[in-house]
Amino acid sequence: MKGSGLPLCLLTAVFYLFWTPSAGLKTLHVGSCVITTNLQEMRKGFSEIRDRVQAKDEIIDFSILSKSESLQDTKPADRCCLLRHILRLYLDTVFKNYQIPGHHILPKISTLANSFLTIKKEIRLCHARMICPCGEEATAKYSQILSRFKMLQPQEAVVKALGEVDILLRWMDEME
Repeated sequence: MKGSGLPLCLLTAVFYLFWTPSAGLKTLHVGSCVITTNLQEMRKGFSEIRDRVQAKDEIIDFSILSKSESLQDTKPADRCCLLRHILRLYLDTVFKNYQIPGHHILPKISTLANSFLTIKKEIRLCHARMICPCGEEATAKYSQILSRFKMLQPQEAVVKALGEVDILLRWMDEME
């Protein structure tokens, strides 16, 4: 009788171990590329710094990732390429050049950057397998985003782009 509870306990432990890490994971269908990521965790991390980041943004009547102009209505086949370019912009320019006023924001930005890097690596694999092509629409939309980014002074653009991470995450969340 002593050992009769052990299998149930083991089963519960195994279920808990396999279920817990996957909570919050979302499968994104970016064209033919399928990526699994934790958007919920990224959103949570960004929400903890959003107010401080957006408070530094003094240009309220301008948007780099304006959903109605750049991201919305992107054809599924072009999403992979567009996302790859946007992630590169964030990783190579935004996160690297954001001047952090307080060290309490740094871990959140670093975690967000690492999440973006993980997604970019998965997209790069899709690109290598030729399932992440860059069509005219993706190229044009990214050019529009980059053009809007370059309209601002460098630090203003970085602050604006970081403050718009929620727009990017919402767009990614719509990829099902």
